[in-house]
Amino acid sequence: MIAIVGAGLTGLALAHELAQRSVDHVVLEADDRPGGVIRSGRVEGRVLEWGPQRARMTAHLSALVGELGIAGEVVYAPEGLPLFVYADGALREVAFSVRSLFAGDLLTWRGKLRLALEPFTAGPRDEERVATLLTRKLGREAYERLVGPLYGGLYASDPANMVVGLSLAHVLREFGVRRSFLLPLLRRGGSIDAPRACSFVEGMQTLTDALHAACAGAVRLGTPVRGLAPSGDAWRLELEVGAVAADVVILTCDARAAAGLLSNAAPAAAERIHGLAYNPLGVVHLHAETNLRGLGYQVGLDEDLATRGVTWNDSLFGREGVYTAYLGGAKNPAVVAEPDDRLGQLAADEFRRVTGREARVLQVARARMPAWDVSWRALEGLELPAGVRIAANWMSRPGIPGRLAEARRLAERLS
Repeated sequence: MIAIVGAGLTGLALAHELAQRSVDHVVLEADDRPGGVIRSGRVEGRVLEWGPQRARMTAHLSALVGELGIAGEVVYAPEGLPLFVYADGALREVAFSVRSLFAGDLLTWRGKLRLALEPFTAGPRDEERVATLLTRKLGREAYERLVGPLYGGLYASDPANMVVGLSLAHVLREFGVRRSFLLPLLRRGGSIDAPRACSFVEGMQTLTDALHAACAGAVRLGTPVRGLAPSGDAWRLELEVGAVAADVVILTCDARAAAGLLSNAAPAAAERIHGLAYNPLGVVHLHAETNLRGLGYQVGLDEDLATRGVTWNDSLFGREGVYTAYLGGAKNPAVVAEPDDRLGQLAADEFRRVTGREARVLQVARARMPAWDVSWRALEGLELPAGVRIAANWMSRPGIPGRLAEARRLAERLS
């Protein structure tokens, strides 16, 4: 028996993969709803996302959508939508090719000249900070206006507190980067071609709801695990009422919950995990009548805004008038503690400053993001008891494709 703690995307995808391999399993979820951070709903009839706003339609995701029978619910973003960075008082388009990068206005001519020297700079070093690497490779302007906002925005984190070997190294390996960033890009034709951005008619929760429906018989909602203890060669998971015995336990919950469960069975590991930093985020859904067209924008690192970025759901998936703003993060964590009305008004005010359009607040929420910063050094040499594994977005590659890929790999090993 395999016990999976957590019915978020990873836990549900793992359950789906195990079911296909006829492996006995159970999923224990403390909440009364499946899906974890993926949550969609309607406010004033408009589809809002409180978690990931979109996914990339990789081959793996496409196959899964087909298996679950929800291919007809998929909606794609129009091809060629631009992405922007707010820098030096204006929205500036992000280039997805070397040619357009040097032709566009995101960088000044000085910044472009400095960027052109990149192939002559030394390669990445695992121990250096991400900000240090990106600045010495690309120049300060390209760091503050382009790669810093885009990369740091993935985690609502500060690249100055992120370590290359702990956070960026897997991305560099994926793109074949050994020394130069630009040369591998040029060898690929000079442009970045990512799978199409997609969602579902009723939002990303359609995916986790379908996974839950496919394996509902093995999922126990409203069932928090209160303790974890060895029992002979197996494990005993203490519940509010009763217990579950398992040969293998997979923790897919957040770091704090995982640390709590390991506190008795593996106190040294629990202490390390408990120290991982999470960045607080304010998530403010706005309604605005605009003619804006694009994926959205990130905010340059030297701009004095609390907003980190805004997703333009209106042009992405035809969700009329919906814009999702993210505030705080490592840059300004204190702002997330503001009351809802003040946080919402701040988001609307900064949206007007950036876009010139008025907006009203639809809904205010808060979230926490694994920081992937220097605190992740605690995971180096982490030792877990035999029969306990961790499969979570704070332990390995985040993002929907990454979570699905890990679930498949783990199911293959377990079967």
